[in-house]
Order: sequence, then structure tokens, then C-alpha cells
Amino acid sequence: MLLADFIKEGVSSLAFLYPENEARNIVLMLCEKFIGTRSYTHIVEPLTEVPGQRLKPLRDALDRLVKGEPIQYVTGEAFFYGRRFNVSPSVLIPRPETELLCREAVSQATRLTRMRLPFGKNAGPVRVLDLCTGSGCIAWTLALSVPGCRVTGVDISEDALNVASGQDFTAELKSVQASRPDFVKADILNDSPDFGKFDIVLSNPPYIMESEKMDMRLNVLGYEPHMALFVPDDDPLVFHRAVAGWSLRYLLPGGMGMTEINENLGPETRDVFREAGFREVSIVKDLNDRSRFITYRKVG
Repeated sequence: MLLADFIKEGVSSLAFLYPENEARNIVLMLCEKFIGTRSYTHIVEPLTEVPGQRLKPLRDALDRLVKGEPIQYVTGEAFFYGRRFNVSPSVLIPRPETELLCREAVSQATRLTRMRLPFGKNAGPVRVLDLCTGSGCIAWTLALSVPGCRVTGVDISEDALNVASGQDFTAELKSVQASRPDFVKADILNDSPDFGKFDIVLSNPPYIMESEKMDMRLNVLGYEPHMALFVPDDDPLVFHRAVAGWSLRYLLPGGMGMTEINENLGPETRDVFREAGFREVSIVKDLNDRSRFITYRKVG
């Protein structure tokens, strides 16, 4: 079977789920993963055929996509902040929107690291706490982007922690002389382990209200872990109150935090952190002018 024909068939099969351009990109990603082609192979080499022994696995993977399974779970990988992360149905798929939080966090951690350079070996490392770490995409991004900082990721799910700790960035760790994040099992709603103090607290907690399910795509609602997505309508800020509590306990004086929020609850979430006693509490918007995350600072 010609590669071009399979791509055409795949795009047509996914037309009821995705816009045409998105469906095409998904099929091209599938082909790259399963048979090693590029997005342009079928154009520059129109006679390229799908190897016979690869056709059935490729069709099986397409069937999973037709049922609504996200391409990231089918291929077992997702790209985030320029890196390839392993993912499974045990963790949320890293979102491009979360990169905005990471860029700001990397900037802050880099600034703190530079401020400590004059102290040489007497300077302690910048410490970052990542709550609800999931795949570990935030924790790993900070560890790799700011060599020398020490990152701890926390999650309640053992399966998620296995995914996070199993990310393989061995070569990059060695290249930039960074330290692997530590990953710890804890329930931020109930636990309060002895972690010491941190300079930065980050979090992408559950924040989608149950009543918002009807607006979500099948590939999210049917496959991504609900415990990492949803909060009850009658207490939608339960995790943000917990993040505020952990930040009070674990942030150093003058330390800062950032947490993703429900865009429809921006002012209410800001009030949670203000009422907890933090200062400089601000709502940060994304490029689409949607409230994306909250920043806050502990009183020094």
C-alpha cells in the first residue's frame, strides 16, 4: 500500500473527530512513529510504500485513534518544551499552555541561581517543588533547563510517579550537568511530609469542574485520568487551597509560587492565595487572553 494512500485513508477516518489539518498531522505523526517516515516523505517520494510487515500494526494503531484515543497514548510519547516525554493513560498529556508556566519558572530559577554564584560552594541550590507532577514534565523541564537546581515532584498516583521517574534524559543530564528530580508519593489534600524549604512551588492541579465535562473532547474525557482533571462543582478550588497551604508550609520567606488555574475562576483563585497571606498575587494570561496561571510570593 502506498504511504500516500494510507495517509489519505487515515485522514478520512478521523474526519468526524478532528479538523482536516489536525487529522492529517495526527496521521503523519503515527507514520513517523511506526514506520519512520517524515511529514514530507509521501510528497517528495510519492511511490513510497508502507512495508508489508508494518501495515497491520499501523492499521491497529489507526483503529485506536478512530475510537478517540489520543495520538500521544498511541505512540507513548508527547513533546513538551522541546523535549520528548514518555506518557501513558496514567498521566495527563503535557499541554503547550503549561510551557508558559515553565518559561516563567525557568526565568525565576535562573535568576536565583545567578544571584548565588558569588557565594561559590557555600551557595545552596535553588530548590523547586512541583505538586501534582503527573508525567514529570514540569519537574524535568526545571531540572534540565536550570542545571544545579534541585527539584522534587509530588503526586498521589504510584503509576504517575513511575512514568515521571522513568523519563530517560540521561544524556542531557550528563551534558548539562543537571540533577535528576526526586519523585515522592504524597496526597496534597491530606499529607504534610518533611521536605524542608523551597524557593519555588509549582503546580498544575485538577481544576476542571464536573459540569464542564460536556464541553470536552472525547479524546480527553474518554482517556485521560479523571483524578488529574476534575474537581467537584461545589468545591472547585479544593486543590488550589491545598497548594496555598503547602506553599505556606514549604516556601522560604520571599519565595514564589505559580499554579495553573481554571480560566473561569481566575478572581476566585486569586482570592484563595490573597486570603492565605501571600502578596504580589497576579493572574497571568496566555496568548489567547485566557487566564492561565496565578503567581504569588510569600511574605519575607
